[in-house]
Amino acid sequence: MATIQCGNVTFSNIQAILFDKNGTLEDSEADLRAFAQRGARMIDAQIPGTGEPLLMAFGVNGDTLDPAGLIAVASRRETEIAAAAYIAETGRSWFESLTIARQALNDAEKYLGNTPSPLFVGSLEVLKSLSETGLKLGILSAATTDEVRAFVKHHQLGDYIQLEMGVDKGPSKPDPVLFLQACLALGVEPSTTLMVGDSVGDMQMARNAKAAGCIGITWVGKAENVRGADVVINRLDEIQVVSE
Repeated sequence: MATIQCGNVTFSNIQAILFDKNGTLEDSEADLRAFAQRGARMIDAQIPGTGEPLLMAFGVNGDTLDPAGLIAVASRRETEIAAAAYIAETGRSWFESLTIARQALNDAEKYLGNTPSPLFVGSLEVLKSLSETGLKLGILSAATTDEVRAFVKHHQLGDYIQLEMGVDKGPSKPDPVLFLQACLALGVEPSTTLMVGDSVGDMQMARNAKAAGCIGITWVGKAENVRGADVVINRLDEIQVVSE
């Protein structure tokens, strides 16, 4: 059990910390924006006029990505469904719309490659330091489990991360069952586990699962993106173990 100090908030009897991936450990903004733009263009090529509304729905405005927008926080399945809804508005059947959306996003992903985005500066050092205290660490992401595993492998985080969990066919954030499943897999109780994330969905999920606490990180300085957090930080190294 560890005591963790974060800003002016202290969390006691902590056994584990779960981290979101995109926007928390991974500086994915540029890649997510490129993915959204490519996917929207490919759909617009088949169905002219859908590109701009799709980009707005995805949370892309020119060279900026809304960190609380669809592409930034939703699961891949949710993104496909949202895109398909715009396509269906043009009069196509639902199944045709879903097929077009899925194919376009798959093609966009292949075009851009599958190399994970870089880590935020200092993330590796923080994970290493926390792991050395004996805390169990996991990643709980809205990305697919395969993407989480690729991220861990690419950045050589396997020595520090005990759980690599994404959203595949089951529930999506902010469903608390995800947090409960992650805790079960780690062999810890939710009441001894912290959640670190960059979205309201992360905070709601952990709070509804009766987590030990919710730490909201906002590298872009927008505290409203992590409403419901017990404490808001701007860098991961603000998470300090003060006793073990």
